[in-house]
Amino acid sequence: MGVHSLDHPVIIGNKARKNCSNLKEEPVEIADLKSRHPVHFAKATALRMLAIDAVQAANSGHPGLPMGMADVATVLFEKHLKFDASAPNWPDRDRFVLSAGHGSMLLYGLLHLTGYADMTIDQIANFRQKGAITAGHPEYGHATGIETTTGPLGAGLATAVGMAMAETSMTARHGKKIVDHHTYVIVGDGCLMEGISQEAIGLAGKQRLGKLIVLWDDNGITIDGKVSLSDITDQMARFEASGWSVYSCDGHDPDAVDKAIAQAKQSPLPSMIACKTHIGFGSPSKQDTSGAHGAPMGVDEIIKIRKIYGWPHKAFDVPKDILTDWRSIGARGQSERAEWEARKAALSGTKQAEFDRVIAGDAPKRLSAAIKAFKKNISETTPKVATRKSSEMVLEVINQVMPETIGGSADLTGSNLTLTDGLGVFNDENRKGRYVYYGIREHGMAAAMNGLALHGGCKSYGGTFMVFTDYARGAMRLSALMGIPTTYVMTHDSIGLGEDGPTHQPVEHLAMLRATPNMNVFRPADTVETAEAWELAMTSSSTPSVLALTRQGLPTVRTEHKTKNLTAQGAYVLADATGKRQVILMATGSEVEIALKARDILEAKGIGTRVVSMPCWELFEAQDESYRRRVLPAGPVRVAIEAGARFGWDRWLTGERGKHNKAAFVGMEGFGASAPINELYEMFGITAENTAAQAEALL
Repeated sequence: MGVHSLDHPVIIGNKARKNCSNLKEEPVEIADLKSRHPVHFAKATALRMLAIDAVQAANSGHPGLPMGMADVATVLFEKHLKFDASAPNWPDRDRFVLSAGHGSMLLYGLLHLTGYADMTIDQIANFRQKGAITAGHPEYGHATGIETTTGPLGAGLATAVGMAMAETSMTARHGKKIVDHHTYVIVGDGCLMEGISQEAIGLAGKQRLGKLIVLWDDNGITIDGKVSLSDITDQMARFEASGWSVYSCDGHDPDAVDKAIAQAKQSPLPSMIACKTHIGFGSPSKQDTSGAHGAPMGVDEIIKIRKIYGWPHKAFDVPKDILTDWRSIGARGQSERAEWEARKAALSGTKQAEFDRVIAGDAPKRLSAAIKAFKKNISETTPKVATRKSSEMVLEVINQVMPETIGGSADLTGSNLTLTDGLGVFNDENRKGRYVYYGIREHGMAAAMNGLALHGGCKSYGGTFMVFTDYARGAMRLSALMGIPTTYVMTHDSIGLGEDGPTHQPVEHLAMLRATPNMNVFRPADTVETAEAWELAMTSSSTPSVLALTRQGLPTVRTEHKTKNLTAQGAYVLADATGKRQVILMATGSEVEIALKARDILEAKGIGTRVVSMPCWELFEAQDESYRRRVLPAGPVRVAIEAGARFGWDRWLTGERGKHNKAAFVGMEGFGASAPINELYEMFGITAENTAAQAEALL
């Protein structure tokens, strides 16, 4: 699998690699490179020196990777990457991801040299400084040309898999004349050691993503020293076993790099190219050592490097002729972009508008009306269903009006209920399919969902059990950090899942997710709130959403239809006191039902009780003070009910005009247990009777 015979046959595996015709036993050295490829060497040297000087100026950073991969990057950008620096958001550009994000100056240097308007030489000179767009690791949104935030190793690779999936989906939906591009990724040894890498390459191999090409910076060095200190993996064999084409080349020989990329582009499978490089290439004392990885080269060493490179120019000074060559590379795609724009303009107005809509990430106008009609029906029919089933019911509506949705599950489709009729399975035989069987790859799934969202044109959602947010956490954090509206469908959200026991029962997870900045955590109480949460998730432009959904059936508590999306307020009065208000019960999700029953007990005793449903803390906190005061006025005692940890609840119990001596929490104080649901709620005191007793004790 993965072997191609062109001018030079590709040899696979460590044993055979020694005989690979485009990988010399002695790599190209600097003198040879300068003499045989002087123009290339000059361009690559400009890239290296920008990195060396920027890291030195910052007294912080990672010069070794840019020095080692400059030749590969120069060949990629000059001869293969389809892009136009003057139109960085061109939808049909190739995507380039630097998964080894610590080598960020490689990316920043490329963006500056090729002419991205915002990546000025001042930004390069202010690398890692306050206010600069040249952050320590590439940050999505800081500068054009940064396709995704990278730094957590392996995350970029897994995100790129999602981008490649998005390209194939968009091609199927909009045609090859409008969508036809590659995704390139530079990875390091660390990326390939992280567990997410296997999830990513396994998924990509299964999906036969032939336009995904990974360039491995095979330098044999990590922070601790040689890779052999900690790893013996044959990476080429691993990729091949996962359904990839694999190639090897001398990463300092531009002809060999060019040939390897050209071969990879012909493969119907995803491709990995092992580029044998020297970390810190050209440093007389640090090349091929961990000393080149994460520290400045030092003033004396840089003087020697300049002499070895034949680069007499001062820091951040790129000679005009070299810069002109680089700017020509940045403009190389202008004609291709113009041709693309002409092809797009030839589409009907309707097709153009639809393409522009999905690329912009705008929800269709008919979504709002569809959700309102659904809510009205639910308020009238009042079904009692688990909110995971509610979610499925809402998705039946959403997926019919939003052709850009791509859903999936980490091998829990029948539990998460994320597959709706008519979606079709996304695979190499059906690129129009909109449902992905991700397998047991929660982290890889979440990262791929980010890639789908970042690419544009796709609205991604995916499901697993709530407790397995632990596995997906790294990618979920990046969703929030990047400000992309990925939607996470997390079912079996409490001890209410029952007999599977504490390994599967989330306790601390709501608190963990709520602690994450820029993440909306929805825990709906019924089908109406679930529909409202989904509407908010599908119309979000810069915040990911988590839907925490139940296994157990819940009654409809919103029996009076309101066209307004009450969940958008974060919290609202669901049932008010009939007399003098003495108690406020606050609850989310499955515990709202308990709060309403506790209210009945208290009201029967003449104790006026308000019930506040709080499906999304983050949105409630964003409301103005006057609204929050109306919902949570001073005076009454407050009891919060949630089958999770108390952590975070004091914001609403004792803050917002509350008092310590007038507050109580009914929920979990430790881990759960294995038993039927009703016995568990009784065991842990999460009942209407205990809630009412706690409230009375505070009066």
